[in-house]
Amino acid sequence: MQTDKGPATKATGKCMCGAIAFEFMADTHNVTACHCGQCRNWSGHFWASLNAPFDSLKIKKGEDQLGWFKSSDYARRGFCKTCGSALFWHAEKLDDYKHRIGVAAGAVDPDAALKLAEHIFVADKGDYYEIADGLPQKDTY
Repeated sequence: MQTDKGPATKATGKCMCGAIAFEFMADTHNVTACHCGQCRNWSGHFWASLNAPFDSLKIKKGEDQLGWFKSSDYARRGFCKTCGSALFWHAEKLDDYKHRIGVAAGAVDPDAALKLAEHIFVADKGDYYEIADGLPQKDTY
């Protein structure tokens, strides 16, 4: 599969309890850390995810356990109804992003060789931590 970022590779993942298993085509194995208030509320700290083509996401197990929460006028968040794992972020109402889905980095199987690449919405980060890893920091997306 070819994506807008070049050749893609298949990656797999699951929720914490294993009720949901999925696969997707990763454009890159670069993870983005989002520090916006919604992501911090959703994840308990910052939301770490990688982008994938929306059409490449295939739920292999537990589609009936996948719930969606409409978190804003333009985006929804996918989670496991059994264990509550935060799994996906999808900007379904934004033309520039609706063809993409953010997949929780922590839910991706370890052999995917993910690497943190950048921080976004750093102006909204929590006051209890510093970002000192030397990676690029953006005030928006």
